[in-house]
Amino acid sequence: MLDDGGNSHILDILGNRNRRRIIELLEQKPCFVTEISEKLTISPKAVIEHLQLMEHENILRFNHDERRRKYYYLARNIDVIVRFQTGSGEMVSKSSDEVTSFHGSLAMLRRMIEARDNLISNLDQLEKDIEIRVQEILSQGRKILEDDTDLDIVFALGHYELTYDELREYTSLPDLELNLHLEGLLRRGIIDRTGETYTLHGAYAR
Repeated sequence: MLDDGGNSHILDILGNRNRRRIIELLEQKPCFVTEISEKLTISPKAVIEHLQLMEHENILRFNHDERRRKYYYLARNIDVIVRFQTGSGEMVSKSSDEVTSFHGSLAMLRRMIEARDNLISNLDQLEKDIEIRVQEILSQGRKILEDDTDLDIVFALGHYELTYDELREYTSLPDLELNLHLEGLLRRGIIDRTGETYTLHGAYAR
C-alpha cells in the first residue's frame, strides 16, 4: 500500500501509462518479456527498461521456468491512496485580477484536458492498427522463419537494434540456445551483427 510518506518516486513510476499497462497484464498472470511486448505492442527495448525499473523498486520479481526462461510477476499489490485536506472554509476577498487569472487558468486546463483526450483517442486507434499489423507480421513470419523463437528475435529487432544481453533478456533463452538461433539467422542473411549489436539485414530492415 502506498501512503503519502516518501513514496513519490513510486507514484512517478506508476505515472507512466505503459508501466501501468504492464502491471495490469501481470495482474492477470506472470508473463515472459516476449509476451508483454507482443500483447501490449511495446518495443522490446522499452519493455526491458520498464521491467528493470519496476524490479529495482520491488514492484515486480522474476523467476525461471523449466527451460530457464525468465518470466515476471507482481511482487506486491499496488494500492494508491489519495488524501485531500480541506481548508478552514474562511472566505477571503480577492482582487478582480486574481479572479480573472483564476478563470483563465481553468479555461486553459479545460483546453489541455480536451487536447489530451483527443490524443488518447488517436493513440488508442493507432495501437489497434499496430496490433492488426503485428498479427499480420507474426502470421507471415511463421511461414518464412524456422520457429517461433526466430520470429521473436526478428520481431524484436524490427523495433530497434539490440545488444546480445538485451536479446537474452528479451528471449529468456540460455546462451547456448540463443547463440544457435542467432547464428542461424546470421547465416541466412536475415540479421547482421556489429560487435555485440544485432540489427535486421538489408531489405528486412526497410
